[in-house]
Amino acid sequence: MHNLKDFLDEKVEQYNRPEFITLDPISIPHRFSKKEDIEISGFFAAILAWGQRKTIINKCIELLQMMDDSPHDFLLNHQDEDLKPFLNFKHRTFNDVDTLYFIHFLSWFYRNHSSLEEAFLIGQTDNVDSMESILTRFQEFFFSLPDSPPRTRKHIATPSRKAACKRINMYLRWMVRDDEMGVDFGLWKSISPSQLICPCDLHVDRVGRKLGMITRKQTDWLTALELTQKLREFDANDPVKYDFALFGLGVEEKF
Repeated sequence: MHNLKDFLDEKVEQYNRPEFITLDPISIPHRFSKKEDIEISGFFAAILAWGQRKTIINKCIELLQMMDDSPHDFLLNHQDEDLKPFLNFKHRTFNDVDTLYFIHFLSWFYRNHSSLEEAFLIGQTDNVDSMESILTRFQEFFFSLPDSPPRTRKHIATPSRKAACKRINMYLRWMVRDDEMGVDFGLWKSISPSQLICPCDLHVDRVGRKLGMITRKQTDWLTALELTQKLREFDANDPVKYDFALFGLGVEEKF
């Protein structure tokens, strides 16, 4: 156990560094300095993060160029005419209908709120809420506008449907973790790094199983919880820093 912690700590140090940014979708929000632009571009980058990393990054660049590379300004000030280019946007199963609803929701939201962090705090109680509650309420809130297309709901996973919620957990890692290494942003303070759940993608899942940290057969919400609980034994305050180690081992080292 102690040896595994040491091994993973070494790997965190190896991969949690600025060089990691260039080839990863987190490079998209790193193109911006304004808080709202980081949140919005990061949100799209996380939601579109499936498939090859290079393709994901190119698709995000394409999408943000349609917003004149000023996503916050675009959301607040665009005209109907400005939405026409998005009718041609598509990445995997994320199509124009989905894109336009995301823009519609985020435009409405930022006209009424200053930070997307607030969308994750809707219905928050005084006690520390579980991440399961936070993500479930966020998904419900995101699709609460009258004209939300049923097909678009699949693009934001929810624990209420047993999903591992990989993309949204990754997005929260980006926004919440702050370790001075300059990869994650640490912009949001209302959610603690100790609450985060490890993004359970293909590579992390595979490495987690090889290291005996996952015993469940399928990959779902309970799998993500099982893995994170194991990581908390190594660092209760910042378990998700080990995402760098597991992902790096899987992608870079084909562990």
